[in-house]
Amino acid sequence: MRADLRDGPGVWFPPPFVYAACAALAWWLDRRWPLRPPESLHGALDTLGALLVATGLALDLSSLALFWLERTSALPFRPATSFVARGAYRFTRNPMYLGLTLLVAGLGLLVERLGLVAAGLAAAIVIDRFVIPREERHLETRFGETYRDYKRRVRRWL
Repeated sequence: MRADLRDGPGVWFPPPFVYAACAALAWWLDRRWPLRPPESLHGALDTLGALLVATGLALDLSSLALFWLERTSALPFRPATSFVARGAYRFTRNPMYLGLTLLVAGLGLLVERLGLVAAGLAAAIVIDRFVIPREERHLETRFGETYRDYKRRVRRWL
């Protein structure tokens, strides 16, 4: 393994794969045991779904742009070379994961598949338990008190 990967947070897979796997499982389960919202809610759920998808995309794309501007990798298996605390990072320590969660849940509402909404939440739980703690340990090691102070001021999700 290259030295720069050994110095990273120890996440060995791209977290979007967790969201994709949960969504694929939900889609498969939905074909056998469909969960649909009541007809009376379809218009409201379409609006909410579109809002969640748009918000998720905005969070993900703006966060990726910040990483690009700071010249640090957004890949969680690579070491952080700079600490980003502006943009959406002022309100949440994990805007990319929040964005992916909103995106999957919003798509579930748009296509009227409640299992897909649950898949977004399930993926967020997996990320929260198995990915974020590794990333946080890495950032604390890399940026010390600066990151610990940031953790005290900004919530993990919202």
